Amino acid sequence: MTQDLIANVRGLNHWFGSGEVKKQALFDVNLTLKRGSFTVLMGPSGSGKTTVLTLIGCLRAVQDGSLQLLQNELRGASEAQLVALRRRLGFIFQAHNLHESLTATQNVMMGVQVHEGVAEQTAKAAAFHALGLVGLADRAGYLPANLSGGQKQRVAVARALVASPALVLADEPTAALDKDSAAEVVDLLKRMGTARGTTTLLVTHDNRILDRADRILTLEDGRIVKVEDRA
Repeated sequence: MTQDLIANVRGLNHWFGSGEVKKQALFDVNLTLKRGSFTVLMGPSGSGKTTVLTLIGCLRAVQDGSLQLLQNELRGASEAQLVALRRRLGFIFQAHNLHESLTATQNVMMGVQVHEGVAEQTAKAAAFHALGLVGLADRAGYLPANLSGGQKQRVAVARALVASPALVLADEPTAALDKDSAAEVVDLLKRMGTARGTTTLLVTHDNRILDRADRILTLEDGRIVKVEDRA
C-alpha cells in the first residue's frame, strides 16, 4: 500500500450472532481512502454503514477479508495493535459526546491525553489552538450547557482533530444540526483535508452535504452498490 492510501479494504465480510441466529451484515466490501480525501458513505438504516465505520476504526475485529489501515493489516491484529491504531484516528458522532462537567477546552484536551506522556500545558495549548480552528476560541471556557448544538458539534470536531489524526471517522455528525451548522462542520473537515492532509470518512443520510464530497459510496444490504467520484 502506498503512502497516499490511508485505508484499503478488500473482500470484507462481517457477521453478527452465531449458530442459527448468525446473520451476515457485510458482503465483499471493497473501498479505498486516499490521503486528504473526503468520502461520504450513504445508505438506508441497517445497510451496514456503521459496521464499516467501526471496522475501519478498529472498534471491531475483522472476521474475513483484508482491511489495511495506515499500512497495517487489521485482520488478525492484536488488541494492543488495534488500540495503538485507534489513537491515530479521530472520531465524531451524531451525539457530540461531550462531558457536561468539563469546559470546551477540557473536552478537547481529552483528544490529546489519549497519547501517553503529553504534558497538561501542551495538551491545553493544542486544545485552544484546535478551538480557534473551528471558530470557538471565545468559547474555550464554556461548559456544553452554554453552547448551541452547532457549537457543541464544533467542539467535537476540534477534539477529533486536535492530535492531527491521519483519518477522521464521522458517524452522522450533521444529523441533529440545522443547514448552516451542518455546512460549517463539513467545511471544517474539508479544510483540514486541504491544510493537513487529513482524510475523512463520513456516514450520513444528509443530502445537504453531498456536494462537498470527493467520493460518494452507497451501501445497500451490506453491499456497495454505487461509487460516485466527484473530485
